[in-house]
Amino acid sequence: MMADFDDTMPSSTSIRYNGYFDRYDAGCASGWVTDLRSPLDVVTLTAIIDGVQQGTVSCEGVREDVRGALGLSSALVGFSFDIPEEYLDGEPHVISFLLPDGTILPHMGEAGLSGLNPSYEFSDVPVVTIQGNVDGLVHNALRGWVLRKVGRSTVAEARCDVLITCDNVKITQLKADRFRRDVGNVLGCDPNCGFEYAIPHVFMKDYAQKFRFFVLPEMIELDNSPFVTSTVSDFLEGKLVSISNDMSRLYTDMEKLRRQIGSLLPSQGYHLGDYDRWARRYYENLRARVAAERRALKQAGTLPAEPLVTVMVPTYKPLLSDFVAAIESVVAQTYDNWELIIVDDGSKSKEISDRIDEFCAADKRIRCIRSKKNAGIAKATNIAMEAALGEWTVFFDHDDLIVDVALEVMVRAAQRTGARLLYSDEDKIDQAGYYLEPNFKPDWNYRYMLGCNYVCHLTVIETATMRKVGLLKKEYDGAQDHDFILRCSELLAPAQIAHVPELLYHWRLTPNSTASDVSKKGYAVDAGVRAVGDHLKRKGQVANVSSINGLTIYGVEWIPQVQPKVSIIIPFRDQIETTRHCVANLLENTVYDNFEIVLVNNWSTSPDAKQFFKDLRGIDNIRVLDVIEDFNYSRLNNLAADGNDAEFFVFMNNDVFISDEGWLDRILGEALSDEKVGIVGGKFLYPDKTVQHAGVVVGTHGVAAHIHLGIPDDDYGYIGRARLSHDLVAVTAACMMIRADVFRQVGGFDEEHLKIAYNDVDLCLKVYESGYRVVWCAEFVAEHHESLSRGSDMRPDQEARFFREQQTMYERWGDKPFFKSDPFFNPNFSRVDRLFYDLEDPARVRADAVQGG
Repeated sequence: MMADFDDTMPSSTSIRYNGYFDRYDAGCASGWVTDLRSPLDVVTLTAIIDGVQQGTVSCEGVREDVRGALGLSSALVGFSFDIPEEYLDGEPHVISFLLPDGTILPHMGEAGLSGLNPSYEFSDVPVVTIQGNVDGLVHNALRGWVLRKVGRSTVAEARCDVLITCDNVKITQLKADRFRRDVGNVLGCDPNCGFEYAIPHVFMKDYAQKFRFFVLPEMIELDNSPFVTSTVSDFLEGKLVSISNDMSRLYTDMEKLRRQIGSLLPSQGYHLGDYDRWARRYYENLRARVAAERRALKQAGTLPAEPLVTVMVPTYKPLLSDFVAAIESVVAQTYDNWELIIVDDGSKSKEISDRIDEFCAADKRIRCIRSKKNAGIAKATNIAMEAALGEWTVFFDHDDLIVDVALEVMVRAAQRTGARLLYSDEDKIDQAGYYLEPNFKPDWNYRYMLGCNYVCHLTVIETATMRKVGLLKKEYDGAQDHDFILRCSELLAPAQIAHVPELLYHWRLTPNSTASDVSKKGYAVDAGVRAVGDHLKRKGQVANVSSINGLTIYGVEWIPQVQPKVSIIIPFRDQIETTRHCVANLLENTVYDNFEIVLVNNWSTSPDAKQFFKDLRGIDNIRVLDVIEDFNYSRLNNLAADGNDAEFFVFMNNDVFISDEGWLDRILGEALSDEKVGIVGGKFLYPDKTVQHAGVVVGTHGVAAHIHLGIPDDDYGYIGRARLSHDLVAVTAACMMIRADVFRQVGGFDEEHLKIAYNDVDLCLKVYESGYRVVWCAEFVAEHHESLSRGSDMRPDQEARFFREQQTMYERWGDKPFFKSDPFFNPNFSRVDRLFYDLEDPARVRADAVQGG
């Protein structure tokens, strides 16, 4: 910009020279100078940039405005200086001009007299000139060519990047590197400057569409763009395209309709906030289902044998009314072949003792063993364990209740599954008889078991197995059952432990019970920490175990004994500030040493990207893999994994930001804790610190859904599952660790059918089906700006593709038992609405929903 010349303006500070540097435009600095002593002499200036001399420039250009204003005899007082291209890099630089007498030529900005400065700061890039043309549609392919000239170069560059849009929707990015002999001959340029784009069926229409062509990164539109055309050339093709378009519209309409119907459907009316109403209908339905099954077996003549079941009740000073109700709940069982062993652990209560005698006299299946002094729950239970005669043994507390069909359901489940240890769901009952706080449990979940004794009641174990495991240990009083189940897991295979997803046990909620207030039993917390820690020691694992906030839930900090190489794979396209922030956080907040970062550059074209790549030079553990293709998340990650020598991969979105320096040690420790752990995921938060991801439930109305979405970061979630690591079927690949050999074994991501959506869930399902564990690590927490990296699947132009990928998942996994009924999400919960809150209609819960480990 050149300031208006005014003959009243003062000259430079030089007493011999008069003039100004008054214009800077597109890499060119100009102005004028005259020698007051020798007006006809040409003045020579020295150009200085960033304190470095760049050469001289003569003031001999025509400036008629200056001659007219000053009355000079010659107009040859102007100068023009082209900035060397190495300074046209987008970074700030300072230029000034030195007069022959050593003074600085003032720079005059738009402010005129008030804007005089000894120098001028500029930040510029070379001017880009584009030459090219959209030739049109040839054989259903859009063709054209493009060349670029940068700055003052006379050489036209080929192989430019071109963005194509259709009706303002981005459809592809391609490189103009096709051979064009005609262009090369006419312009004498590099002939590899053409492009050709075969229009996919999804964009073929029987009506006119507007295609636009832009050269990247400048977004300069080519000549003959926009190009308006119909992509159909004959009647038959038109009909086929019309049918294809109708199908795409149906995909979109079906997805919209599904969402609309879901929003309009009346609520089921069952949720945890109204659990008592649900429970009463559930128990009525449960009894009807069990009775119907019993009748069907009798009619078919296939009623199985009824082995003896021992129910053990260690007893010490219960409320008489609660104790009587507990014993009566056993007597009321629909299953007849049981024995009840009551161990009176030194209660010294005449009314309890008398009532026990009455029960024993009334039913020969009940017997009592009395201790002279109180020995504690572990020893009292051990007395019953040693005296048990049944083929199966049941643990039962002296003031709780079991549902009248409980033993029948558990024995049938044992016979059906072949399990050696079984557990059911449970709830609580208060003094007024209201049902509340149900514990709807997952199928056998070893990692969850380390964090809490979620198995609890009703627990039934094969007596022979119980004796192999051994008696309860008094040193774990308060957590003796947790220790016992952990010891069972050391002996039994996961398939020998079965979860029966029926509510069969009522835990009595009294002022003195652990169910009412765990803080009253701090000894139980300490015992639980020891039980988990000792279990891990017996398995030869190195870890620190601690209570979480003084509760009977535990965190396990694994201490890896080896340091395998980890490759962190991050695909990105432009969005450089986001990617830079992601990488900077990784480098700053990762104390684990043996890792590399593979940045998969998916065709970034922005000037910021070029600078970013320069900044990465010299960082030994970062490498860039360039992939010049349309976005395909699965393929980008597969390419980065191909030939990669790391033992573990971490697939990470560029919008995940790490702040915990121990994050990699945490998930690696989780992966190394068991050779069958194939995948480890994490807990990801929105910027407002609410939960975006805490694991995945599969088989929902939308294929899969995030767990505990939207709860505060410090919320425990359902039965501690937002704070405790546990096994799942799937986690998100926003940040996911996987064993490299397992990744290759299952074929990696599906880059053909699941290019964008559900590829991570599909990968997890393949790993899970192959017999490996998928673990969600609650201790690994990071911030995730969901879909910032690629946008939403619900944009109109993406809905058809999203629907097809949904259908791929249903076709591939829909018949798999672990997809139809996610083993780690209880079937009593609804999978349509709010996970872990809305309940399934009791009439629709399957009576046979029993799965082994």
